Order: sequence, then C-alpha cells, then structure tokens
Amino acid sequence: MPYQVIVNADDFGLSEQENATILRAFQCGLISSATIMANMPAFAGACELARQPAIRGRVGLHFNLTYGRPLSTAILAEPRFCNPDGEFDLSLRRHALHLSPRARQAVLLELEAQWQRCLDHGLRPSHLDSHQHVHNIWPIGEVVARFAARQGVAVRLARNLGRNIGPAKRLFKTLLNRRLRRLSGGATADIVCTPADLRDNRLPRDGVVEVVAHPSRLGIDFGDAYLARGESLARLLEVHLKAVPRVSYEVLGKPPRGTASSVMD
Repeated sequence: MPYQVIVNADDFGLSEQENATILRAFQCGLISSATIMANMPAFAGACELARQPAIRGRVGLHFNLTYGRPLSTAILAEPRFCNPDGEFDLSLRRHALHLSPRARQAVLLELEAQWQRCLDHGLRPSHLDSHQHVHNIWPIGEVVARFAARQGVAVRLARNLGRNIGPAKRLFKTLLNRRLRRLSGGATADIVCTPADLRDNRLPRDGVVEVVAHPSRLGIDFGDAYLARGESLARLLEVHLKAVPRVSYEVLGKPPRGTASSVMD
C-alpha cells in the first residue's frame, strides 16, 4: 500500500459551481490538493477561497493552453496554439517531439503570465500540472519542468497506471516521466492515476500516489468525471486507500504526521 496519497481536484477557477464543489470537497476531507486555472472567469473567486485554512498552501497551477484566451501576447501569433479570434485552439500532435524556439518561448511566456497572475492575487502555486495534460506533450513538458525547477515546485508526472496503457504508450510515458523528473529536480508522486484507474488496477506497495480527480456533487456525496454516473468517489477512495494519509504537494516527501487514519496531514 502506498504511504501517501494526493487527491488533486483539477479545474479550480473554471466556474463558480466548480469552485463551490472543490471547496466542499476540501472541507469534507475528500481531496487534499487542487490546481487553479488562471485565465478562467472564476479565478479571482478561487483565489479568495484558497485563503481558507482547509485549502491554504494546497493549490497548484493548472497550466492551460487549450481553453479560453491566453494571458500573454506572443502565443497569439502561433497558429498551432491559437485561432485568429485570439482563443486557445491547440492543434499540436500529442506525440510531437519538436517545437520551434519561438513557439517554446511563447509557451514559456504564457506559463509565466499564468503563474504571475496567481502571485498577483496572493496565491503562490504549490506545484504544476496542466489542463487536458498538455505538459505530457514532450516539448511543452520540458518548458513546464524547467520552469518548475526555477520556482522550486513539483510537476505532475504523466499518468502511468491504467489498463489502457499499452507497451508503446508505457515506454513513451516512462521516458517522458524520467525527463520531467530530471528537469524539474523536485519531489513528485510516483504513480499518477484517475479514480477509475484506482478502481480497476492494483496499486504499488510503496511510494506516493496522485489521484487526478474532477469531483462533482452527488447529493450529499461526490461523483467524479472519470466514474460512472452515480458512482461515489468518496466510497472508492475509502475502499482503495483506507488508512493512507492524504497530503498536498506542499508537504510531499515529508513524513506524514498524526495517525495513519487521518484524512488530512
């Protein structure tokens, strides 16, 4: 059984409804981390919520290159990233291995702008991941990992637990994760999975697991975008990760405090 788990809710700041769900999930101890979208309409509201004790220090940046409008200008001139209306419209192949120096610089400037908007709102991100996993595209991942190293924060690895990961994809992910680890130089989760992966696969005996969640309200319970309609995220986590301390990226790698049954570290 892993010795720590991060249950991270993506898309904080996407909408007021999303913010309310994530706030409630923190308050219930369901999740231990979240990542915020700096260019979305409910971003400022999410930053306000992030000051609450249950959330403070547990929010990373959900780097976005696929939805809405960018916060920088150079990327607007990159047709593989933005459309003529000035909105993100990523058309880069998922297995692309090359970006021009100009495109890499545009990605970096947009990352810096999204990071800086967090700082301007009093939020220093605890770690980095990305919307629709765009940092799993090799050259974008290199930009993100190097930036994470400069900021002294961790970066999420590519999902590496799941029955639909065949030999070729597993090899690519292994090499990509090795590269992300080396460039970022920070502690990160060893296994990255969705709630459905957690349900359908055997977990390793040790290490740190990150469960990438998109929680939704299910009456007084919570569902998840990765689960079947009506399936309980809370119940799934209880069954598969009972007694495993839930931590945030802020304390990743530190010995868990309190009893093994505590939800929050």
